[in-house]
Amino acid sequence: MVSLRRPPAHYLEHVAGLREFFDRYAPIADTPARRNTEYQGTVRALARFYIPPGARVLEVGCGTGDLLAAVSPGDGLGIDLSEEMLRLARTKYPALRFRTMVAEELDLGGERFDYIVLSDLLGYLYDIRRVFDGLRAACHPKTRVVLHWYSRLWQPVISLAERLGLRYPLPVLNWTTPEDVANLLHLAGFEPIHRRGHILLPRRVPGLTRLANRYLAHLPGLRLLTLTNWVVARPLDLPPREPPTRVSVVSPCRNEAGNIEPLVRRLPRMGSHTELIFVEGHSRDGTLEECRRVAEAYPDRDIKVFVQEGTGKADAVRLGFTRATGDVLIILDADLSVAPEDLPQFYEVLASVKGEFVNGSRLVYAMDPRAMRFLNLLGNRAFAKLLGWILGQPIKDTLCGTKALLREDYARIVAGRDYFGDFDPYGDFDLLFGAAKLNLRLVELPVRYHERTYGRTNIERFSDGWLLLRMSLTAAARLLFVA
Repeated sequence: MVSLRRPPAHYLEHVAGLREFFDRYAPIADTPARRNTEYQGTVRALARFYIPPGARVLEVGCGTGDLLAAVSPGDGLGIDLSEEMLRLARTKYPALRFRTMVAEELDLGGERFDYIVLSDLLGYLYDIRRVFDGLRAACHPKTRVVLHWYSRLWQPVISLAERLGLRYPLPVLNWTTPEDVANLLHLAGFEPIHRRGHILLPRRVPGLTRLANRYLAHLPGLRLLTLTNWVVARPLDLPPREPPTRVSVVSPCRNEAGNIEPLVRRLPRMGSHTELIFVEGHSRDGTLEECRRVAEAYPDRDIKVFVQEGTGKADAVRLGFTRATGDVLIILDADLSVAPEDLPQFYEVLASVKGEFVNGSRLVYAMDPRAMRFLNLLGNRAFAKLLGWILGQPIKDTLCGTKALLREDYARIVAGRDYFGDFDPYGDFDLLFGAAKLNLRLVELPVRYHERTYGRTNIERFSDGWLLLRMSLTAAARLLFVA
């Protein structure tokens, strides 16, 4: 049996003792006396938030299979070193696959998965880095590894609970910090892209547990006290399945007649082919006619012109993306406040897989003081702080209209749009929140921000500021206060 008081002398002793322990523990693992239904229910709810139904899911250290079944995989494989645990799992969930295997010796014969889950497992592993190294063979470029484990801060609380008989004593070997795990992921070729703490109260306290776990756990100060650390990571340096070559630039334009031809002349060619899509929004200055004229005047450029049926930038962006044919989708506002010459950098980030959602940032380089009014600048910085907290990834400029992503990822955002609802008239936040829900790697790319030379801005500081706050609250309810 694995000693609870000393680390094992060597790897084989550790594996043999751990297998013996869990084989003996399996018959009582599912009994009401040993189940913490509040904690396990919260973990399952969080796993369903991070992992969409229908995905190919591998769980390493699956135990009796409850968590794997809870995420409703299209194809689910659970591995565990305890045959007794897996015997129960096969009985309970015959539609899922289970294999007896030690985590440090992962060998799945080339199978690859969309999500790999390690739930409450890191504490039992003899060699965490070796496990992370082995996971890479089960990854494709879009795979996400979802990990959660006990916070080291809770070690004395859990030890006390075991001594008092309030918790079954388990052979926890490691008490790692998020920094430890991030370093081990890095050494194994993974990049952590999302980190959050969850669960303040692992036991049910009527009237308090839901409040504490869903809301209080995410407040400054209190979030440092959470029981579990959650990290989502992606593999690096895997060749993309189909490198993107064709680029579609969508330019919503309303009352921008004086900017149309300069935009066409200045737009660089990217990839193997670049198409430019103007989506005209019921202008009063002849923008539609100018778009059509320029499309005819530049036959060597692939220029398409559409008129949106609805109103607002979101409607224009969605129409443009629907009609686009490129592998890479880029938004460029027609006011030319962001230079078209900056767009190749957005394409290069996606093509190199350094990022999966590229957001322009106007707040790095010096800008013309007339380009952004002071109150707009303050509001932008405030919303950046708020949304960075909500998204779980740092962001500096939430309101830059220049964004880029792969067509395949946009399709996934569209498929999950009902999760947030139709709340965004701009289109930028619909994409940003959707990308965060998919745990895409968000990269901010500094751009130069210029004063517009034609027309006037369509932004209303105070009414739009109130709308941004409402959208932020919607995002918090869907991305932060989830379990």
